[in-house]
Amino acid sequence: MPSQTDTSRDPSVDPDAATPENPIDEDTRVSLRVEDWLTVISMALLALITFGNVIVRYFTNQSFAWTEELSIFLMIVMTLVASSAAVARHRHIRIEFFADAGSSRRRHLLALWGAMAMVLLFVLMAGLSARMVWDHYIYEEISPGLGVPQWWYSVWLPLLSLAIALRALGRFNRLRRAGAQA
Repeated sequence: MPSQTDTSRDPSVDPDAATPENPIDEDTRVSLRVEDWLTVISMALLALITFGNVIVRYFTNQSFAWTEELSIFLMIVMTLVASSAAVARHRHIRIEFFADAGSSRRRHLLALWGAMAMVLLFVLMAGLSARMVWDHYIYEEISPGLGVPQWWYSVWLPLLSLAIALRALGRFNRLRRAGAQA
């Protein structure tokens, strides 16, 4: 039953209402809970590692050098995973002055163009970062803090870039279907 504050998803009142430019994100094939939980887990691990390092520094005046390496890795993973969810939810960075101005058709076309530009950008990023991973693997680079193969960290960049590209492609398809129905 709708609450008193429910706006019935009216686009003039609710900025998250379904419109051709902003179809509701619940119809994604892969649940957005995947990204949500990965973000939460990354943030929790980051907080635990940082807290442990602070405690050790406070009581021993020493630092765990490996914690910085893991923290940087977790921040990158968290950023990319959250970016994937932001793309699917239409919460990505854009210049709203241009994106929200003009007719409904213009906004829809800009949203389509933006989604396709994101697909191309992140596919390119995945390809280039895959070459970097290959170099890390071939040249047997090791990480400075833990001494593990560097590709263990860098392999996540092309994978998560592809995830963002797939979310942007899904967004493009939802926008296209919503525009065809309008």
